[in-house]
Amino acid sequence: MASEWRGKWALVTGASAGIGVALAKELAAGGAHLVLTARRKERLDALAKELAASHGIKAEVFVADLAEPDAPQKIFAFTKERGLEIELLINNAGFGLYGEFHSADLARLLDMVQVNCAAVVHLTRLYLPEMVARRHGDVLILASTASFQAVPYISTYAATKAFDLLFAEGLAEEMRPYGIRVCALCPGSTESEFHSVAGQEKFLVKAEAAEKVARTGLKALAAGKSYVISGLGNYLGAHGERLVPRRFVTRVAGNLFRPAKTRQHG
Repeated sequence: MASEWRGKWALVTGASAGIGVALAKELAAGGAHLVLTARRKERLDALAKELAASHGIKAEVFVADLAEPDAPQKIFAFTKERGLEIELLINNAGFGLYGEFHSADLARLLDMVQVNCAAVVHLTRLYLPEMVARRHGDVLILASTASFQAVPYISTYAATKAFDLLFAEGLAEEMRPYGIRVCALCPGSTESEFHSVAGQEKFLVKAEAAEKVARTGLKALAAGKSYVISGLGNYLGAHGERLVPRRFVTRVAGNLFRPAKTRQHG
Protein backbone atom coordinates (compact mmCIF):
# COMPACT_ATOMS: atom_id res chain seq x y z
CA MET A 1 0.00 0.00 0.00
CA ALA A 2 2.70 2.51 0.98
CA SER A 3 4.60 1.49 -2.18
CA GLU A 4 1.98 3.57 -4.07
CA TRP A 5 4.42 6.42 -3.55
CA ARG A 6 7.68 4.53 -4.22
CA GLY A 7 10.26 6.88 -5.70
CA LYS A 8 7.93 9.88 -5.22
CA TRP A 9 8.25 12.75 -2.75
CA ALA A 10 5.93 13.03 0.25
CA LEU A 11 5.76 16.05 2.55
CA VAL A 12 4.78 15.34 6.15
CA THR A 13 4.00 18.15 8.58
CA GLY A 14 4.20 17.52 12.31
CA ALA A 15 6.77 14.83 11.53
CA SER A 16 8.61 14.92 14.86
CA ALA A 17 6.19 12.80 16.92
CA GLY A 18 3.18 10.50 17.03
CA ILE A 19 1.22 9.86 13.87
CA GLY A 20 3.60 12.05 11.87
CA VAL A 21 6.54 9.80 12.68
CA ALA A 22 4.46 6.69 11.97
CA LEU A 23 3.40 8.06 8.57
CA ALA A 24 6.99 8.90 7.69
CA LYS A 25 8.18 5.42 8.65
CA GLU A 26 5.39 3.72 6.70
CA LEU A 27 6.10 5.76 3.59
CA ALA A 28 9.86 5.25 3.83
CA ALA A 29 9.33 1.50 4.13
CA GLY A 30 7.36 1.72 0.89
CA GLY A 31 10.20 3.54 -0.86
CA ALA A 32 8.92 7.12 -0.77
CA HIS A 33 11.30 10.06 -0.43
CA LEU A 34 10.41 12.45 2.38
CA VAL A 35 10.32 16.10 3.29
CA LEU A 36 9.90 16.21 7.06
CA THR A 37 8.83 19.41 8.75
CA ALA A 38 8.06 20.34 12.35
CA ARG A 39 9.48 22.62 15.03
CA ARG A 40 12.03 20.27 16.61
CA LYS A 41 15.14 20.04 14.43
CA GLU A 42 16.94 17.39 16.48
CA ARG A 43 14.05 14.96 16.18
CA LEU A 44 13.63 15.62 12.47
CA ASP A 45 17.34 15.16 11.77
CA ALA A 46 17.41 11.88 13.73
CA LEU A 47 14.34 10.54 11.94
CA ALA A 48 15.61 11.55 8.51
CA LYS A 49 18.97 9.88 9.16
CA GLU A 50 17.30 6.71 10.45
CA LEU A 51 14.89 6.37 7.53
CA ALA A 52 17.50 7.14 4.89
CA ALA A 53 19.85 4.53 6.34
CA SER A 54 17.16 1.88 6.86
CA HIS A 55 15.32 2.19 3.56
CA GLY A 56 17.72 3.85 1.13
CA ILE A 57 15.40 6.79 0.55
CA LYS A 58 16.12 10.51 0.43
CA ALA A 59 14.96 12.58 3.37
CA GLU A 60 15.01 16.37 3.61
CA VAL A 61 14.35 18.36 6.77
CA PHE A 62 12.82 21.81 7.06
CA VAL A 63 12.17 23.33 10.49
CA ALA A 64 8.98 25.38 10.64
CA ASP A 65 6.33 26.43 13.13
CA LEU A 66 2.94 26.36 11.44
CA ALA A 67 1.57 28.73 14.07
CA GLU A 68 3.45 31.39 12.09
CA PRO A 69 1.30 32.51 9.13
CA ASP A 70 4.21 32.60 6.68
CA ALA A 71 5.43 29.07 7.50
CA PRO A 72 3.52 27.31 4.67
CA GLN A 73 5.01 29.66 2.09
CA LYS A 74 8.51 29.00 3.48
CA ILE A 75 7.97 25.23 3.27
CA PHE A 76 6.73 25.56 -0.30
CA ALA A 77 9.72 27.74 -1.25
CA PHE A 78 12.07 25.15 0.27
CA THR A 79 10.69 22.33 -1.89
CA LYS A 80 10.69 24.54 -5.01
CA GLU A 81 14.30 25.59 -4.48
CA ARG A 82 15.34 21.95 -4.33
CA GLY A 83 13.24 20.98 -7.33
CA LEU A 84 11.16 18.49 -5.34
CA GLU A 85 7.85 17.48 -6.90
CA ILE A 86 5.53 16.74 -3.99
CA GLU A 87 3.30 13.84 -4.97
CA LEU A 88 1.80 13.38 -1.51
CA LEU A 89 1.02 16.22 0.90
CA ILE A 90 0.22 15.12 4.44
CA ASN A 91 -1.28 17.85 6.62
CA ASN A 92 -0.65 16.10 9.91
CA ALA A 93 0.46 18.90 12.24
CA GLY A 94 -2.08 19.90 14.87
CA PHE A 95 -2.68 20.23 18.59
CA GLY A 96 -5.48 20.55 21.14
CA LEU A 97 -6.10 22.38 24.39
CA TYR A 98 -8.21 21.02 27.22
CA GLY A 99 -10.16 23.14 29.67
CA GLU A 100 -12.87 25.77 29.97
CA PHE A 101 -12.89 28.06 26.94
CA HIS A 102 -13.31 31.31 28.88
CA SER A 103 -10.15 30.74 30.89
CA ALA A 104 -8.01 29.25 28.11
CA ASP A 105 -4.97 31.16 26.86
CA LEU A 106 -6.16 33.28 23.93
CA ALA A 107 -2.88 33.11 22.01
CA ARG A 108 -2.87 29.32 22.30
CA LEU A 109 -6.43 29.09 20.98
CA LEU A 110 -5.63 31.30 18.00
CA ASP A 111 -2.45 29.33 17.29
CA MET A 112 -4.58 26.18 17.27
CA VAL A 113 -6.87 27.61 14.61
CA GLN A 114 -3.83 28.72 12.63
CA VAL A 115 -2.12 25.31 12.75
CA ASN A 116 -5.18 23.07 12.49
CA CYS A 117 -7.07 25.08 9.85
CA ALA A 118 -5.32 28.03 8.20
CA ALA A 119 -2.02 26.22 7.62
CA VAL A 120 -3.88 23.23 6.15
CA VAL A 121 -5.70 25.50 3.69
CA HIS A 122 -2.52 27.42 2.88
CA LEU A 123 -0.31 24.40 2.21
CA THR A 124 -3.00 22.62 0.23
CA ARG A 125 -3.61 25.71 -1.92
CA LEU A 126 0.13 25.99 -2.61
CA TYR A 127 0.64 22.39 -3.71
CA LEU A 128 -2.65 21.54 -5.44
CA PRO A 129 -2.21 23.66 -8.60
CA GLU A 130 0.85 21.66 -9.67
CA MET A 131 -0.97 18.40 -8.94
CA VAL A 132 -3.89 19.57 -11.07
CA ALA A 133 -1.54 20.56 -13.88
CA ARG A 134 0.09 17.12 -14.01
CA ARG A 135 -3.20 15.27 -13.30
CA HIS A 136 -1.91 13.29 -10.33
CA GLY A 137 -1.12 13.78 -6.65
CA ASP A 138 -2.57 13.02 -3.24
CA VAL A 139 -3.49 14.92 -0.07
CA LEU A 140 -4.04 13.37 3.37
CA ILE A 141 -5.51 15.61 6.07
CA LEU A 142 -5.54 14.64 9.74
CA ALA A 143 -8.99 15.18 11.18
CA SER A 144 -10.35 13.33 14.23
CA THR A 145 -13.31 11.44 15.62
CA ALA A 146 -13.98 14.81 17.28
CA SER A 147 -14.82 16.07 13.77
CA PHE A 148 -18.26 14.48 14.05
CA GLN A 149 -19.61 16.27 17.12
CA ALA A 150 -19.20 19.20 19.45
CA VAL A 151 -16.95 18.33 22.40
CA PRO A 152 -17.21 20.65 25.41
CA TYR A 153 -13.90 21.56 27.07
CA ILE A 154 -12.06 20.92 23.79
CA SER A 155 -14.59 22.98 21.84
CA THR A 156 -12.09 24.84 19.67
CA TYR A 157 -10.14 21.70 18.83
CA ALA A 158 -13.27 19.78 17.83
CA ALA A 159 -14.39 22.71 15.68
CA THR A 160 -11.02 22.85 13.88
CA LYS A 161 -11.21 19.14 13.17
CA ALA A 162 -14.77 19.44 11.84
CA PHE A 163 -13.34 22.05 9.49
CA ASP A 164 -10.60 19.66 8.38
CA LEU A 165 -13.06 16.85 7.69
CA LEU A 166 -15.46 18.97 5.64
CA PHE A 167 -12.59 20.66 3.81
CA ALA A 168 -11.13 17.28 2.83
CA GLU A 169 -14.47 15.79 1.77
CA GLY A 170 -15.30 18.80 -0.39
CA LEU A 171 -11.86 18.85 -2.00
CA ALA A 172 -12.01 15.11 -2.65
CA GLU A 173 -15.02 15.64 -4.90
CA GLU A 174 -13.56 18.76 -6.53
CA MET A 175 -10.29 17.02 -7.34
CA ARG A 176 -11.73 13.72 -8.56
CA PRO A 177 -11.95 14.88 -12.22
CA TYR A 178 -8.24 15.71 -12.11
CA GLY A 179 -7.17 12.30 -10.82
CA ILE A 180 -6.16 13.68 -7.43
CA ARG A 181 -7.12 11.84 -4.26
CA VAL A 182 -7.94 13.68 -1.03
CA CYS A 183 -8.74 11.91 2.24
CA ALA A 184 -9.40 12.90 5.85
CA LEU A 185 -7.97 10.51 8.43
CA CYS A 186 -10.07 10.51 11.60
CA PRO A 187 -8.33 8.78 14.51
CA GLY A 188 -9.65 8.55 18.04
CA SER A 189 -7.37 8.38 21.05
CA THR A 190 -3.88 7.55 19.74
CA GLU A 191 -0.57 6.73 21.41
CA SER A 192 1.28 10.02 20.94
CA GLU A 193 2.25 13.23 22.73
CA PHE A 194 -1.07 14.83 21.78
CA HIS A 195 -2.82 14.29 25.12
CA SER A 196 0.06 15.59 27.22
CA VAL A 197 0.33 18.70 25.03
CA ALA A 198 -3.42 19.25 25.26
CA GLY A 199 -3.39 18.66 29.03
CA GLN A 200 -5.79 15.73 28.94
CA GLU A 201 -3.68 12.69 29.82
CA LYS A 202 -6.52 11.17 31.84
CA PHE A 203 -8.49 10.55 28.62
CA LEU A 204 -5.76 8.41 27.07
CA VAL A 205 -7.74 5.17 27.23
CA LYS A 206 -8.04 2.42 24.64
CA ALA A 207 -5.53 4.32 22.53
CA GLU A 208 -4.65 2.92 19.12
CA ALA A 209 -1.05 2.58 18.05
CA ALA A 210 0.11 5.44 15.83
CA GLU A 211 1.43 2.86 13.34
CA LYS A 212 -2.05 1.37 12.91
CA VAL A 213 -3.59 4.80 12.42
CA ALA A 214 -0.96 5.70 9.80
CA ARG A 215 -1.53 2.51 7.82
CA THR A 216 -5.30 3.02 7.97
CA GLY A 217 -4.99 6.52 6.55
CA LEU A 218 -2.61 5.64 3.73
CA LYS A 219 -4.68 2.60 2.76
CA ALA A 220 -7.87 4.69 2.59
CA LEU A 221 -6.14 7.39 0.54
CA ALA A 222 -4.80 4.82 -1.90
CA ALA A 223 -8.31 3.35 -2.20
CA GLY A 224 -9.76 6.74 -3.11
CA LYS A 225 -11.83 7.23 0.05
CA SER A 226 -12.69 10.79 1.05
CA TYR A 227 -12.49 9.99 4.77
CA VAL A 228 -11.71 7.11 7.07
CA ILE A 229 -12.27 6.53 10.79
CA SER A 230 -9.52 4.47 12.39
CA GLY A 231 -10.82 1.67 14.61
CA LEU A 232 -14.15 -0.15 14.60
CA GLY A 233 -15.18 1.22 17.99
CA ASN A 234 -14.45 4.75 16.84
CA TYR A 235 -16.41 4.16 13.63
CA LEU A 236 -19.45 2.88 15.49
CA GLY A 237 -19.26 5.73 17.99
CA ALA A 238 -18.96 8.44 15.34
CA HIS A 239 -21.87 7.17 13.28
CA GLY A 240 -24.01 5.92 16.16
CA GLU A 241 -24.37 9.42 17.53
CA ARG A 242 -26.32 10.39 14.41
CA LEU A 243 -29.22 8.37 15.77
CA VAL A 244 -29.77 10.61 18.80
CA PRO A 245 -30.32 14.38 19.20
CA ARG A 246 -27.18 16.47 18.81
CA ARG A 247 -27.77 18.27 22.10
CA PHE A 248 -27.88 14.93 23.92
CA VAL A 249 -24.56 13.86 22.35
CA THR A 250 -22.97 17.16 23.36
CA ARG A 251 -24.29 16.86 26.91
CA VAL A 252 -22.90 13.33 27.26
CA ALA A 253 -19.52 14.52 25.95
CA GLY A 254 -19.64 17.45 28.37
CA ASN A 255 -20.22 15.15 31.32
CA LEU A 256 -17.32 12.98 30.22
CA PHE A 257 -14.85 15.81 29.65
CA ARG A 258 -15.92 18.22 32.39
CA PRO A 259 -12.97 19.12 34.66
CA ALA A 260 -13.28 17.86 38.23
CA LYS A 261 -13.52 21.35 39.77
CA THR A 262 -16.48 22.36 37.60
CA ARG A 263 -18.10 18.94 38.10
CA GLN A 264 -18.15 19.63 41.84
CA HIS A 265 -19.78 23.03 41.47
CA GLY A 266 -21.97 22.32 38.45
